[in-house]
Amino acid sequence: MINTKVLREITPLTQNDCFSVFSRIKNEFDFPLHFHEEIELNFIKNATGAKRVIGDHVEEIEDVELVLVGSNLQHGWFTNKCKAKNIQEITIQFHRDLFDEKFLQRNQMNFIKTLFQSASRGVLFSRETALAIMPRINDLTQKQGFDSVLQLMSILHDLSISRNFRTLSGASFNKEISSYNSRRIEKIMEHMNSNFGQNITLRDAAKIAGMTEVSVSRFFKLRTGKTFVDTLNDIRLGHASRMLIETTQSINEIAYKCGFNNMSNFNRIFKKKKDATPKEFRNSYASVGVRTFV
Repeated sequence: MINTKVLREITPLTQNDCFSVFSRIKNEFDFPLHFHEEIELNFIKNATGAKRVIGDHVEEIEDVELVLVGSNLQHGWFTNKCKAKNIQEITIQFHRDLFDEKFLQRNQMNFIKTLFQSASRGVLFSRETALAIMPRINDLTQKQGFDSVLQLMSILHDLSISRNFRTLSGASFNKEISSYNSRRIEKIMEHMNSNFGQNITLRDAAKIAGMTEVSVSRFFKLRTGKTFVDTLNDIRLGHASRMLIETTQSINEIAYKCGFNNMSNFNRIFKKKKDATPKEFRNSYASVGVRTFV
């Protein structure tokens, strides 16, 4: 059995700089799965067939892509089926506190704040958006000083109001905590994340929130965009995904530890959410050298 740990990267970005940008032409991806404190915007061109891993999401990529990766979210790109010899990669890394909380609370920063919250799961922008932003990202590699900071802020703003982007990793895979602007919802989420392996009911949520079951159900859907049951399943799947990647426990053990008392139900929900069975999901990580099971 070979276990390959996820690397914690110490990036070259210093505390005295707002951001760093790296541009390179390469013929393969050779950096291991990793994570770091900094937020990262990654533009890749000419890498059709390469495999992208963001949190618990694994996918083959197309010829152009642009991904925003949040703080401490594990990620990596792997050569996989890519045969190109002229892969273009531009990586922009900036401190998570470049925009502090007070600044992000301002009305004009609302879209960027929402974008950063989504980035905790990884954000894949549409091909059209990536191509539209590409000249400005290329230009950023040539800029210096205050103009470069304005350019980065402009890029992030345009990405925050772009359409047709999607989040990648499961909601509970990353340990970064999302804000729901509601103490009641956050207390319920904390309870579910702490007790996901136990029986959790809507009645429990109602007691925590000090509301009736009908009221908390409506309130929960309004604030999170998902039902209580769907959210609970997502949290359990997030923890199950992490255990499938980081442990050698059997799939049955993981299912029961994550609150799924019926294997058929676990397999069905996992397949629906991840487009792969638990076994296929585990093997997809092994195939890129993240962890190999024999």
